[in-house]
Amino acid sequence: MNEKEVILTQEGLKKLEEELEHLKSVKRREVAERIKVAIGYGDISENSEYEDAKNEQAFIEGRIITLEKMLRNARIINNDEVDTDTVSVGSIVTVEDLEFGETVEYSIVGTAESDPFQNKISNESPVGKALIGKKKDSVVDVQVPAGVIQYKIIDIKK
Repeated sequence: MNEKEVILTQEGLKKLEEELEHLKSVKRREVAERIKVAIGYGDISENSEYEDAKNEQAFIEGRIITLEKMLRNARIINNDEVDTDTVSVGSIVTVEDLEFGETVEYSIVGTAESDPFQNKISNESPVGKALIGKKKDSVVDVQVPAGVIQYKIIDIKK
């Protein structure tokens, strides 16, 4: 089975590596200690502390596997690969909403590091897809659940 390529910026790579290291070096030990303490309470068949710790352990191990797979399949976008003429992963794009006249700045990132609350949008999101490959002064239509939003690309930078 082909695993999906994960597109990351340098910043995104660093964050995933830090999260993986934290899970392996800190969280694993913390959960192991919780399990050890919970076992000390006696009968584990009705021990909610033990059950919670085992569930957390399963979550952590699953996340570690996911992160390792993502890092194994990562394609890193370096700043020198980012073109300021055309929107691509790694671009910082300023757009104007043509209906409301508001401007917003988006960082285009891979899905693994998207964070809409920090205006980091995925290249696979509706807005990201619409912007990728477009040039400054282009008008793009973005299909959203509420209808169509028209954005004009004001600026593209690294």
